[in-house]
Amino acid sequence: MITHIVLFKLKDGLARNAPSVIDAEKSAKAVGGQVPELLTWRVGWNAVDRDIAYDFAAVGVLPDLAALEKYQVNEFHRESVAKWRAISDWVVVDLHDE
Repeated sequence: MITHIVLFKLKDGLARNAPSVIDAEKSAKAVGGQVPELLTWRVGWNAVDRDIAYDFAAVGVLPDLAALEKYQVNEFHRESVAKWRAISDWVVVDLHDE
């Protein structure tokens, strides 16, 4: 199993209620239903305001590295990535669960 974790930090000057942010959030929520390789998919806003915290997270579980590769090239996922790229910086980690 692979746990795919992405943490997003909105670019300076952007708020959660900005149209581009609302669109990116909607797209991120829909990824779970558009990428068949995902076993589970969870997204949401950070609940605690801290200087070191990121703003938004996405966590998906995939069966293996081959599924992760398919997820990464999935067209809907790539469109969602483009929306987040325009409004945020992010970090990614893929945990190999044993």
